[in-house]
Amino acid sequence: MNAILRAEHITRRLRGDVPVTLIEDVSLEIGRGEFVCIMGPSGSGKSSLLYLLGLLDVPDEGRIRLAGEDTTGFGEKELANCRLERLGYVFQYHFLLAEFTVRENITLPMRRLGRLSPVQCVERAEMLLDRLDVADQARKRPHQLSGGQRQRVAVARALANDPLVVLADEPTGNLDSASGANVRQLLRELTREMGKSVVAVTHDATFAAVADRRIEIVDGRIHGPGT
Repeated sequence: MNAILRAEHITRRLRGDVPVTLIEDVSLEIGRGEFVCIMGPSGSGKSSLLYLLGLLDVPDEGRIRLAGEDTTGFGEKELANCRLERLGYVFQYHFLLAEFTVRENITLPMRRLGRLSPVQCVERAEMLLDRLDVADQARKRPHQLSGGQRQRVAVARALANDPLVVLADEPTGNLDSASGANVRQLLRELTREMGKSVVAVTHDATFAAVADRRIEIVDGRIHGPGT
């Protein structure tokens, strides 16, 4: 496998009077252009693992490699830059900024990265909105959109800086079945048509059925081989 993202024996614990192990000795690889679903019972460590893979949290032991680069020892500024440049995120709740229009929400990551001019940021935002079939919503604010439309905009925002990997945490968990099916198909298309790697946490077997591979996690450990 030509891995774009690799976890090597990672462990994450919450320290305190009674330490809690969230993830224990997990190793896995995500291939380029692969759609992988992480599944498991509630409290099994699915989201904890996703946050570690997405560099939103740091393992106590082990290494995370992104595009071959070892992120061990990265400071917060280096992690933030890596997240901004190479990773995109979609969550169960869209987290779009209410005071900005749809188009402005998508240009924000691009403006922060600073690689494109303001005009280029707007042009890319409009291209992404058109590709995700919500171009007619560009001037609206998030509260004016349906749940499915908001998630499509959230996917557009995740793609703003052309990331290597898109990470999604229960992206259809707050949607009706029709909107959920649309978002599921959209994430599938990211791998087939855009070559993105997608890692999604889900409890939905229908969602997981469209993935290239499923990883089962139980009590913070991978349970059996990925299928």
